[in-house]
Amino acid sequence: MKTRILTLLVILLPAFGNLWGRVVTGDERTELYLPLISGKRVALFSNQTGLVGKDHRHVLDLLVEKGARVTAIFSPEHGFRGHADAGAVVADEVDERTGIPILSLYGQNRKKHLGEEAMQMFDVLLVDIQDVGLRYYTYYVTMCHLMDACTKYGREVIILDRPNPNGHYVDGPILDMSLRSGVGYLPIPVVHGMTLGELARMAVGEKWLNEGNECRLTVIPCRNYTHQTHYTLPVAPSPNLPNMQSIYLYPSLCPFEGTVVSMGRGTDKPFQQFGHPGMQACYSYSFTPQSVPGATHPTLLGEKCYGKDLSALPHKTIWRQQMSLSYVIEAYRCLKKEGKADGFFTSFFDKLLGQTYVREMIEAGCSEAEIRACWKDEVEEFKQKRQKYLLYE
Repeated sequence: MKTRILTLLVILLPAFGNLWGRVVTGDERTELYLPLISGKRVALFSNQTGLVGKDHRHVLDLLVEKGARVTAIFSPEHGFRGHADAGAVVADEVDERTGIPILSLYGQNRKKHLGEEAMQMFDVLLVDIQDVGLRYYTYYVTMCHLMDACTKYGREVIILDRPNPNGHYVDGPILDMSLRSGVGYLPIPVVHGMTLGELARMAVGEKWLNEGNECRLTVIPCRNYTHQTHYTLPVAPSPNLPNMQSIYLYPSLCPFEGTVVSMGRGTDKPFQQFGHPGMQACYSYSFTPQSVPGATHPTLLGEKCYGKDLSALPHKTIWRQQMSLSYVIEAYRCLKKEGKADGFFTSFFDKLLGQTYVREMIEAGCSEAEIRACWKDEVEEFKQKRQKYLLYE
């Protein structure tokens, strides 16, 4: 009997690999991509999240060790080491360990570094960066700009795929392309539920890039990953997303960036709380934003803000809420009750949400359920359209 059970387990084990095995990211699968870059000049698009395997070595160090000819590094918002403030201009520099030039794509030289001079520095672009699955998170936008440039100048693109920590659902309005910006580049929902590799495949397949021209794209997929895998990031993807709580709450709290309310930048709980000096009548909890590394000029700097602490909200509750507008609606109604809601929304709010109707319906007193009903059908259509580009169950 024991022999038969063991034999059965051996037969079934491969089928359950995605349940029992450690998630293997694309950059660990060197046997799949090192042959593709052999003898070629390589540019790397990455930052501090480009860590490989259990040893957490940086992919740049791995490439150099394996003899890859890395000739340039492209860095996104927050820089190659991930320390710069949100939206801060990031200067070009040289990697201290390898001497390889780092070309910033989040600053005054962005257009220059997407031009012919930079494109002549390499033959193939290698992408290894951790995204968090939100339309207003800027890493995918930078990736799209690079893919556009690579297509124009005949360069190959290889994406070393990584899990999406918010990949287990799709939610939020589809971007109205008249509101296209640095925080919304593709006609996708706020929470698109795709890895960067899948998103790149869809952008190419739907001809969203470079006026529909074909990009020479290869995706090295993860192993043992599905869209229901709750993947814990080994390193913070940016200064104000320090833990999984902030990453899971990010879809619901980032819209506060387009309001007068603080969402915790300048505190030890960014994207885990919200508050405003004028909401004292509604809340007893308070915090005071300060100037800190990664948030030197936060909203409401030095002002005591009253609001809500979400840092202990169970993950399962957040997952069940998905992208929730309840916090923004709650704050707006509180300030309106106090006669302080004038100017609550900035023009940035519409860019973040990708539509004007969300703000208009909140101002009109609509419920969250009424607003969500407006994007339900288009989200279902998007999920059907993306199906052929998915790499994981």
